[in-house]
Amino acid sequence: MREWPLWRLRKTALLYWLVVDAAAVAVGAYVLVSTPRPNAEQVVRFSVIAGTGLVVIVGTAVAALLSKDSQRNPWALHISYLSAGVLALPPNLLALLLLGPALYGVLGVRPDSHRWLFTMAATTLATFAARAVLGWERPSWNLGMLLLSGTVLLLARALLVAFGLWLRAPSSAADEVLGVPIDVVLGIVACSIGTLMAFAVAVEPARGLLAAPPMFLLERAAQLPQWRRFAQRDAKTGLANAVHWDRMAREELARARQRKQSTAMLLLDLDHFKRVNDEIGHLAGDAVLAAVALELRGNVRRGDLVGRFGGEEFVVLLPDTCPEVAESVAERVRMAIAQLRVPTTATDGYAHELSGLTVSIGVSTSDRFGYDVADLLVAADSALLSAKGFGRNLVAMA
Repeated sequence: MREWPLWRLRKTALLYWLVVDAAAVAVGAYVLVSTPRPNAEQVVRFSVIAGTGLVVIVGTAVAALLSKDSQRNPWALHISYLSAGVLALPPNLLALLLLGPALYGVLGVRPDSHRWLFTMAATTLATFAARAVLGWERPSWNLGMLLLSGTVLLLARALLVAFGLWLRAPSSAADEVLGVPIDVVLGIVACSIGTLMAFAVAVEPARGLLAAPPMFLLERAAQLPQWRRFAQRDAKTGLANAVHWDRMAREELARARQRKQSTAMLLLDLDHFKRVNDEIGHLAGDAVLAAVALELRGNVRRGDLVGRFGGEEFVVLLPDTCPEVAESVAERVRMAIAQLRVPTTATDGYAHELSGLTVSIGVSTSDRFGYDVADLLVAADSALLSAKGFGRNLVAMA
């Protein structure tokens, strides 16, 4: 148990996640015990909604397996049939409907099972909150209440999850905590499909099966933001990869040129990083890269562009930054990395704490080298080589 990733969370995050998990279990148990036994019509509605969700969950899982897709997060699919359940089912059957996300967790391999459990707990609390808004015993079906219920379901789930992710890593980028704008659109579409499904089931239960095709399409569409993130992010650090960083940097430099703003670039290279990989292991090297990435994001502004260029090299573009400020930022980053303590596991299987890490940094500015990405990179690289040549663990200005 001590090896579980859950225990590696920050203490505040661990406490919050456990509280959310416990609250979801308590609420679910209370609902199952306190709600009267459902009648035959309600059981039929549950069977149609749950069956439709099951068919889509299994179908999309099989499709992903056949196409060798990366790990999926079908949250929008779950929101669809849960929205239908909020309207059309009594609370105890709604609690059973929440086994859908659990089924997804069983069908797929969950390397971060604690995160999946936390997300499922947040979804559970948000679902019952939406039901409470509509009316616990007899939900209201008027348009205003439907809109309010959907808003509560989406917003409560998003805030519960986002706060937990922020506690886990306060320096995370906004899109890693809150998601991207298209997630809002997908959530609204999911609630709309669920509402239409509930109306269809209420008129004639078999009609609820018609929701399966749009739910399948929604699940596939919901993967687009994730695929986009995979294409733009470095897998080991979560930073922008070289291609994505280059595109963003060119756009930012074009704006800076129009506004005649000073811009700076930092090129960083970890000193003697090969020794970490050779002497302690590549997993330790990966842990160092992730720790340095967190430190970088924690020591620059939200609008600064941080990327990984590959190997042990990182790059940062600092918009609206004069040379003096750029040098002070580089010094702050250098000192922060020198103070890093990175817990990891050595190749012998024993716990190991890495310390004494240093970084050399080259700084170039638009005041001297203009607004072309390539020119700034060449100048920063030249300054970086100078820092290496003068003994490493230094900042050099181009």
